[in-house]
Amino acid sequence: MHLFRLDASIRTTGSVSRALADTAEQAWLAEHPDAVVTRRDLVADPLPADLWPKAVLSALDPSAPPVPQAQAVVERLSAELLDADAYVFAVPLYNWGVPAHFKTWIDVVLLNQAFGAAGDRPLAGRPAVLAMSRGGGYGPGTPKEGWDHNSPYLKRVLAEVLHLDVHVAEAELTLADVNPAMAPLRGLAADLLKAGHESAAAHGRRVADLVRA
Repeated sequence: MHLFRLDASIRTTGSVSRALADTAEQAWLAEHPDAVVTRRDLVADPLPADLWPKAVLSALDPSAPPVPQAQAVVERLSAELLDADAYVFAVPLYNWGVPAHFKTWIDVVLLNQAFGAAGDRPLAGRPAVLAMSRGGGYGPGTPKEGWDHNSPYLKRVLAEVLHLDVHVAEAELTLADVNPAMAPLRGLAADLLKAGHESAAAHGRRVADLVRA
């Protein structure tokens, strides 16, 4: 068994998305203790932000300089996905959108045409846990309702572009303990975090069962 885990939080300690992913991974490993875990940390090992535009320009414009390192990176990232049986993605909300380094990863991965809209869907149906965290509240009736542009993108690109079977674990109000203005929300934040970890554990077990089946 082989699990691929990706982390996008800029924090290596105190990160809620990483903590949720830890819970999901531990639940997975409890079912598959001898499994291989491949880790891709987009902060500890960042991808060059200009890799994708240079590679695309090189493909579109014969006069543009070639980018030989792009193909090597695409092959490496593709192999990490193709070799896995299941996945854990830990991606927080930053500035109401997708972390730039995660978007770079997606853009580079999709240079592999097999993963694109016209590809043969090599990952179709493989199970994944998506662990998400949001510092504020973005649900119906909240002041920032509709401002979360991260969650819809992540669900769509993982489920409808890469065609993974996505199971979501999430927590909101994660800044309540450090933001005095959010002090009245700390009880709710604690409840949401607890529920997020419970969901992550359940999804980790579920994904392990789906692979075993």
